[in-house]
Amino acid sequence: MSKLRTGCFSLSLDGFGAGPNQSPENPLGEGGEALHDWFIPTHTFQRMQGKDGTTGVDDGFASRAFANVGAWIMGRNMFGPIRGPWPDENWKGWWGDNPPYHCPVFVLTHYERAPVTMAGGTIFHFVTDGFDAALERAVQAANGKDVLLGGGVATVRQYLRAGLIDEMHLAISPILLGSGEHLFADIDTAALGYRCTEHAPTQNATHVVLTR
Repeated sequence: MSKLRTGCFSLSLDGFGAGPNQSPENPLGEGGEALHDWFIPTHTFQRMQGKDGTTGVDDGFASRAFANVGAWIMGRNMFGPIRGPWPDENWKGWWGDNPPYHCPVFVLTHYERAPVTMAGGTIFHFVTDGFDAALERAVQAANGKDVLLGGGVATVRQYLRAGLIDEMHLAISPILLGSGEHLFADIDTAALGYRCTEHAPTQNATHVVLTR
């Protein structure tokens, strides 16, 4: 049975998944790129660039995040910086001709757009009828595998408020952002039935798994 889960979702010590003043030039906000300093050196990330990387606890969590994934869901902000109606069909994501997903990806948006087929098996589908419809389609496309929920923070919060996320892997980076997009603000995760089932500190992050 498919699970909806997050993997490698990085937070600051003060709970922000993106910094202030996000922009097309700075999509993670001021200081936001540092949230992923734990992930960049790992073998899981570096092999996407055809390189070797570090192994150990950080890489173990990174590798687990992408195992048994049959579909993704992401918000439009994660797909790209364009706002409003699509001006044309030119923008196809941040990741070049061969994105790292290699499966169907369902992008939440208010504006219709035809699916975009990329190299390596990635197909971007644009869902305009809500996050619950995106989940239904993603579960069907995953064909028994898990659905991985990408960013941004607002997208994760939608599914979290509804209690639809089965498992969350959060990587808490040892930085303070002060402001930005807060993951848990006004969300009672305990009342929703979430509990911490795993935690492991490393030099670069503290990995926490919440399950429901």
